[in-house]
Amino acid sequence: MAALLIDSPDIITLLGGGEVNEACLDAALIHAPRVVAADGGADAALTHGLRPEAVIGDFDSLSPAARAALAPETLHHVAEQDSTDFEKVLQRVRAPMLLAVGFLGRRLDHQLAALTALVRHPHQPCLLLGADDIAFAAPPEIALDLPAGTRLSLYPLAEVTGRSEGLEWPIDGLAFAPAGRIGTSNRTTGPLRLSFDAPGMVVITPPEALDALLAGFAALSSARAR
Repeated sequence: MAALLIDSPDIITLLGGGEVNEACLDAALIHAPRVVAADGGADAALTHGLRPEAVIGDFDSLSPAARAALAPETLHHVAEQDSTDFEKVLQRVRAPMLLAVGFLGRRLDHQLAALTALVRHPHQPCLLLGADDIAFAAPPEIALDLPAGTRLSLYPLAEVTGRSEGLEWPIDGLAFAPAGRIGTSNRTTGPLRLSFDAPGMVVITPPEALDALLAGFAALSSARAR
């Protein structure tokens, strides 16, 4: 198991080397001014006037200019090639939530790798923020105060079943699988409750759901701490 590099009581903004949407970054920084970068995400951070407190990755996309601009003690080189830079961060950072910008958009293969990383490392709550979507790995259960008519898609990366309250098309009794049944283009009828029998489900909402998602995960964390 990888040693922790950061153990934070605060939500953290994580920057990746993909498409960094200004609105997404601004929204993340409002909730999480602390910044960590995954490899080339350090270049994106510096471009936006941010100095990450840690840069984690194999450094194959970190520019020489960014490396020179950052303090050596903030650079954490992880040479192994069996995981993506995003996974390297998920294995070495612990926080109540990561708001990850720069992982959705541009290359489809990078987006798929990021979604896979979410379900491989469900211990670390993380919201991937994109211009059109927020994606996260579903916890065993969660309640979200979403307005009626909110777009909500369920995309399985493993065989999983679940239950729902507050979906126009309930999922109770359905068996989801990557090459079988999926649950895209559903929508809410009001406050939502989801539960799943196993890890592996990715939930996708519009960006406007960010505050409701953060509140739902915070409530979940508080309930676990009791």
